[in-house]
Amino acid sequence: RGEPIDVYGEGHMRRDFTYVDDLIEAIVRLVPVAPGEDNRVTVGGVTDTLSRQAPFRVVNIGGGQPVGLLDFIAAIEAALGKPAVRNLLPMQKGDVPQTYAAPDLLEALTGYVPQTDVPTGVRNFVEWYRTWKG
Repeated sequence: RGEPIDVYGEGHMRRDFTYVDDLIEAIVRLVPVAPGEDNRVTVGGVTDTLSRQAPFRVVNIGGGQPVGLLDFIAAIEAALGKPAVRNLLPMQKGDVPQTYAAPDLLEALTGYVPQTDVPTGVRNFVEWYRTWKG
């Protein structure tokens, strides 16, 4: 709509984005791997979050490849075919310069790591959104 977007950290932050289809694929693959001692991961370098008190574990679903915020915005601009009006702002209190997914446990349990790159995921999302919104 041509309205400015707030870009914190002046766009120098990095985030590990995950495309929704990759999230779904990971969850579908995790369903048959119900947390239990019979599938505790003991592969070197992989930390299993399997609880000893209850049948649960935390699995990070992400590709492990942070992308610069300005690159993410550029992917949106490319998918929309127009530049964003950027309102560059300083870092917000409590924010972090980078987030990074660690898909090692996901891969050890399922053999799967999300693969959709940001430009493809953004383009697919924009196409879906335009179809949905009409």
